[in-house]
Amino acid sequence: MKAFVAGIGFGVRSSLANMGYGLRLLMVLCRESVLALKRPRLICDQVHFLGNHSLAIVGVSGLFVGFVLGLQGYYTLQRYGSSEALGLLVALSLVRELGPVVTALLFAGRAGTALTAEIGLMKAGEQLAAMEIMAVDPVRRILAPRFVAGLITMPILAAVFSAVGIVGGWLVGVVMIGVDSGSFWSQMQSGVDVWRDVGNGVIKSFVFGVAVTFIALLQGYSASPTPEGVSRATTRTVVVASLMVLGLDFLLTALMFSI
Repeated sequence: MKAFVAGIGFGVRSSLANMGYGLRLLMVLCRESVLALKRPRLICDQVHFLGNHSLAIVGVSGLFVGFVLGLQGYYTLQRYGSSEALGLLVALSLVRELGPVVTALLFAGRAGTALTAEIGLMKAGEQLAAMEIMAVDPVRRILAPRFVAGLITMPILAAVFSAVGIVGGWLVGVVMIGVDSGSFWSQMQSGVDVWRDVGNGVIKSFVFGVAVTFIALLQGYSASPTPEGVSRATTRTVVVASLMVLGLDFLLTALMFSI
């Protein structure tokens, strides 16, 4: 019995210690991110690394999500004689929910794992320790530019996903099925509010960018300096970031659309 209670206590203490370590690192990153803006070249390189390399999978995924929304939305709205509102359905589904959420999940699987593996390999190769010996802060030089780049990249990728998805819905609904093109765009224009719908989607994508990028950097920075440790850290990045995105999506939706 004592061993069982001791195991529970050790687990709770370890969890609290990990949470405290992560919170301290987040505070340091927020402070160093302001200083990282003085070195825009580092940030631009990371924006290219995170955004350009993720653009293909985000664009293709957005197109097929738009296809599916166009098909499912048309057959659902047709039952109620409202097939002209297909554009509104596709747009609201993408800019409110699917655009930020699916993009964040793809970003975690592509860019998040790349960040974790990169930082973990630097730690395993003792590059971070060598920087500390040379009086170079690895958080300021390595982590902060990547953190800022993630905040910039995520909303842009979400906007690309939503735009391509709307085009995919238009191709299926108007070109393939035959919904009136004027009704498709006019219903969308009149029903989508820039601040309430698009603005909330941008806020969601920004919050998801903070969460996914921070989790990826934290897992890489705290990974064991071995191949197995880097592999486990990369897996944890996908799992933790995906669950965090889904949980934050519920909280943000409850806050945004209940006011």
